[in-house]
Amino acid sequence: MDVQKKTDGSVNIIGEVATDPVASWMIQSAQVASKFTLFTHHAKTFPNLITALRNSMLRAGTFTDEKVAEDQVVQVLNFDIHLVKDFRGRRYIERITECIPIEEKNEYTYNHRKEKTMEGKFDKFFDNATMFFSKTTNRELYKYRNVLEFVDDSYVLVNPISDENIRGMRENMDDNDQIAFDKFLERNWGIRPQTIGATATEGAAKQRQQQANPAQNNIQPATNS
Repeated sequence: MDVQKKTDGSVNIIGEVATDPVASWMIQSAQVASKFTLFTHHAKTFPNLITALRNSMLRAGTFTDEKVAEDQVVQVLNFDIHLVKDFRGRRYIERITECIPIEEKNEYTYNHRKEKTMEGKFDKFFDNATMFFSKTTNRELYKYRNVLEFVDDSYVLVNPISDENIRGMRENMDDNDQIAFDKFLERNWGIRPQTIGATATEGAAKQRQQQANPAQNNIQPATNS
């Protein structure tokens, strides 16, 4: 791990994350040692994956607070590519799930200062107190949604990729890949992210592609039937 941090490596590939120390190393490498990390795990659902990695961090002694440990896990999990093997022995990708961290917002108010009566001040105080205890005891750290699902022997796009991950993906593509990715987003979800992470040479590359493939210039967004 220490050697990897001092290199210019882009991808860390970790095998089976089956023990608590390996889970801790995986989280660390995904945070600081590379652009992204690939690993395998045997969780059956996405929430189970989060819970298993969180518990490994706690048992390894890396963290002592459940919420803090879970937050660290959520911050490094972008996509879960879930494979299954049916009773026929056929192995396939069942779904691709995106993890979207929920940013904590400061929703506390100072409205008690505007109240004229002690009863009104107490009401505003207890509003803030209720919000505090809700965040402390039952704060949601993430939401998840399937981007792709395997339905009736075919793959179906379900939900669009979040803007944050679209931006990160485009920033690591060359001009030609960015253009192809933009066409994919517009064709399937009506998203036009050309201004997100666009490079200075993307316009020239797009013009070259249009000249080489004039029949593919007009892209119509998909419609739901």
